[in-house]
Amino acid sequence: MTKTLHHRACHLCEAICGLTIETTEVEGSGVQITSIKGDPQDSFSRGHICPKAVALQDIQNDPDRLRQPMQRVGSEWQPIEWEDAFSLVAERLAAIQERHGQNAVAVYQGNPSVHNYGLMTHSNYFLGLLKTRNRFSATSVDQLPHHLTSHLMYGHGLLLPIPDIDHTDFMLILGGNPLASNGSIMTVPDVEKRLKAIQARGGKVVVVDPRRSETAAIADQHLFVRPGGDAALLFGLLNTLFAEGLTRDSHLPVDGLDDVREAIAGFTAEAMSPLCAVPAEQIRQLARDFAAAPTAVCYGRMGVSTQAFGTLCHWLVQLINLVTGNLDRVGGALCTEPAVDLVASTSGGHFNLWQSRVSGRPEYGGELPVSALAEEMLTEGEGQVRALITVAGNPVLSTPNGRQLEQALDGLEFMVSVDLYINETTRYADLILPSTSALENDHYDTTFNMFAVRNVTRFNRAILAKPQGALHDWEIFVGLAKAFAVKTGKELKPTIAPAQMIDRGLRMGLYGDASEHKLSLATLFDHPHGVDLGALKPNLTPRLKTANQRVQAAPVEILADLARFAALQAPAADELLMIGRRHVRSNNSWMHNYHRLVKGKPRHQLLMHPDDLASRGLSDGQRVRVSSRVGVIEVEVVASLDMMKGVVSLPHGWGHARPGVQMTIASGQPGSSANDLTDECQLDELSGNAALNGVPVTVAAA
Repeated sequence: MTKTLHHRACHLCEAICGLTIETTEVEGSGVQITSIKGDPQDSFSRGHICPKAVALQDIQNDPDRLRQPMQRVGSEWQPIEWEDAFSLVAERLAAIQERHGQNAVAVYQGNPSVHNYGLMTHSNYFLGLLKTRNRFSATSVDQLPHHLTSHLMYGHGLLLPIPDIDHTDFMLILGGNPLASNGSIMTVPDVEKRLKAIQARGGKVVVVDPRRSETAAIADQHLFVRPGGDAALLFGLLNTLFAEGLTRDSHLPVDGLDDVREAIAGFTAEAMSPLCAVPAEQIRQLARDFAAAPTAVCYGRMGVSTQAFGTLCHWLVQLINLVTGNLDRVGGALCTEPAVDLVASTSGGHFNLWQSRVSGRPEYGGELPVSALAEEMLTEGEGQVRALITVAGNPVLSTPNGRQLEQALDGLEFMVSVDLYINETTRYADLILPSTSALENDHYDTTFNMFAVRNVTRFNRAILAKPQGALHDWEIFVGLAKAFAVKTGKELKPTIAPAQMIDRGLRMGLYGDASEHKLSLATLFDHPHGVDLGALKPNLTPRLKTANQRVQAAPVEILADLARFAALQAPAADELLMIGRRHVRSNNSWMHNYHRLVKGKPRHQLLMHPDDLASRGLSDGQRVRVSSRVGVIEVEVVASLDMMKGVVSLPHGWGHARPGVQMTIASGQPGSSANDLTDECQLDELSGNAALNGVPVTVAAA
């Protein structure tokens, strides 16, 4: 037996922790993974590891994972050769576009796409040839308000200020649970240790959440907030900062602060309190504490993105950091300077250049809100979507009103999925094209280095050999592009491998040929534990991409949305509002087929305050029916004092009991899908992002 140690980043969440993976070559059995541990020499994660990383071996060895292209023939799945599959896709898509127009083909890209650099570099090599405006992704059920806010204020959707967690004295967290998520749009391995370090140096951590989350449990202060009420709380904070003279001058060039002050003058803490269910004096005291801290940072994440005023929330987060002098400041919110800088190398993007056909939802960066996907397939008429391409996504479980989407998928003329599994969505496909596994791929993090709490970079080579007959994701897209170009006569420009693109990006970047670092792919090969490029530092002014290179504090699109907020009313006293929740052993819908991640007690129950149970004649552990405007599910309810009264919590990504799903372990403990309850009509009107939090529901005995 020959043992080998490998070093690589875990790609399963945004923390990108460094791993040491031991493989053993066994005669007659090939190379086997024998150990996965945290890499203590990793320049960024310093040996930290979470349970997900250990399950990489389960993903690799999963007998349910597809290893060759599959074609659906009637109710059966049959293998098909790669070239035949490419030709079939090209033939069907070309015919549909010829008959119905280029927008008759839609695309959905799922969350794992951004964890795979080959997909990031090459998916558009094929998808761009389609010239369809019907492109959708998980962005609009997650973080679209982040990007739109940065686009409007700073000129680029990826110019996202990140909490300087290692130097701040006060961290205010809204709608985020980094102890479960490992940090999100804040790439931060070992976040618990970093949060406790704030406290150890005399600082303070405050969490605002409708549930006493794992992060709230270690915070200095936790405030319950009504789901969907975060904007009201943030307005009350900002209004207090202005009214009590708690602002500081910023070194940044800023336009529009006087307009902001005038626009929110009526949104006092007292006026906002009934909307967010936080007492006015607590709002005011929180503003005073934040302003009094030597350094402070306000951080809002998915819980404030996926609600009816998600963009307003993120605009207010930016303004609170700005007016207290904490934007672009050590200990406040800072922008990364990554080795491969997508801000420097791409345009600022665009917003609302076109709208969805049925509901008129705005595009952002060439994508439409996924809440509009089903209606674009179901609504007849010119421009109706007749074919769908899904890439590493499971929108039936991950997007609003999954049952409606199932109906839409069942009526398509053609569907192809680039995916590893026959899951709740891909079971409707005519073809499934599976790539190599993650450990059979090189890895470079093009996305999450953009959001890291330090400037870091690393490139990891594949640990396991590419199986004979298998293709990497990027090779699949090159094959599809070539076949489509031949079929349609379109011109196809030559391309290069993803690693070569990364080498170019490194050499042309801030730390490349013109710098003392001289970073290149060869450099990173020599540093398997990664390269630390230093702490974040103020850099926003020269990186601004607005037309006048000034921060736009009062974008007209956002100010126009204030009228919608001003009409907000507090919900009825007896109404229940549903929120989601995360768990460190899960990530959306794609980690429930691995024993190491689902073992132990079930984690997909409905959480509910004991008083809410009692008032409905329900008991702990009972099966209940949960109903919303769009659907009904049955689930076990668990009494929890961690829940705010009037709020229930159900994690999304479950619901694996659908017929035709070929995921053995997931089907064995399927849970119920929260997105059978979420409403495609409930969204942030400004951005089009789905409002998955604050869904009105009723709960009764099953």
